[in-house]
Amino acid sequence: MSDVGASSPLGVNGESRARVSVVGGGAWGVALAAAAKSAGSDVLLYSRRDDGGRSVDVAHTKSLADVAAHAHLILFAVPSEFVRPVARALGDHLDGRHAIVHGVRGLVSQTSGELSTISTILREETPVRRIGALGGPVLTDELLAGAPCVMVVASRFPEVIKVVRRALGAPSLRVYASDDLVGLEWASALTSILAVAVGFARQLGFGAGVLAAFVTRAVHEGARIAMVAGAEERTFLGLGGFGDLLAATNEEARPEIRLGEALARGTPLDEAMKSIGQRIEAIELAPRVAAIAVKQRVAAPIFTAIAHAIFSRRPPQELVRDLMMGPIVGPA
Repeated sequence: MSDVGASSPLGVNGESRARVSVVGGGAWGVALAAAAKSAGSDVLLYSRRDDGGRSVDVAHTKSLADVAAHAHLILFAVPSEFVRPVARALGDHLDGRHAIVHGVRGLVSQTSGELSTISTILREETPVRRIGALGGPVLTDELLAGAPCVMVVASRFPEVIKVVRRALGAPSLRVYASDDLVGLEWASALTSILAVAVGFARQLGFGAGVLAAFVTRAVHEGARIAMVAGAEERTFLGLGGFGDLLAATNEEARPEIRLGEALARGTPLDEAMKSIGQRIEAIELAPRVAAIAVKQRVAAPIFTAIAHAIFSRRPPQELVRDLMMGPIVGPA
């Protein structure tokens, strides 16, 4: 491991290059590392795997102490099921000078049955308080390839947004900002569920009009669910929600789209996941979101249909019936 040293707070005080550590050697972590390098940042990538992220030309480490020493901005990109243990181990090396910005499209189930945002877990397991999240209509493959992309960073701390823009912003990557951290986290998680349904519907031959209605109503439904958790409705109507889902209707490579298409063809879930080769948070998340909607008495016919039809392997015709014949909730 080379080129590891302490940076100034968040890397904004006089350094010629932004410094960033990326935690997670999976496809998304590698893509973020590649994007930061393309933006001119000094990047260190952490992965526990020997081959983790070796395809991208940045410094590598297996030491979380190195992660903390290299930069005060940490991009966190691990699956939701591993967030707590990795954050706990990382927290031993962090202090109040650090900021963590995660890019996890998921929520974490608590023993109470409630769903917690990733930022909540990061606050519980680390001393860091300057926390943010990444979201929006950005694809892993496009980010890795340096294709034109758009993403959103959300944080309650303006300095976090500033340093993320400095670390990632480039002619090929436009970074928009939001102060609604909870909203972006919920929008990213719920949109991943809806993207599976978009792929499912496309494979079944749904027309453009039905897809447009589905996308529009689904975003409003997701907003109702998330507002119970403290999110702002406007976030779901922006790039983090509507924009992300709108992009999904035309994305062939997005893993959730491919999963939905495979399930609509009758492919068993395990087989579909093996062929995609990536973990998809929506599989475990969908039934939990539907349960939360029931508990909070939020009308969510679309999320309920997804949870009880797509992932439970009911015949596709029953899903169509549920979506088309269910109660009409809210204005057009």
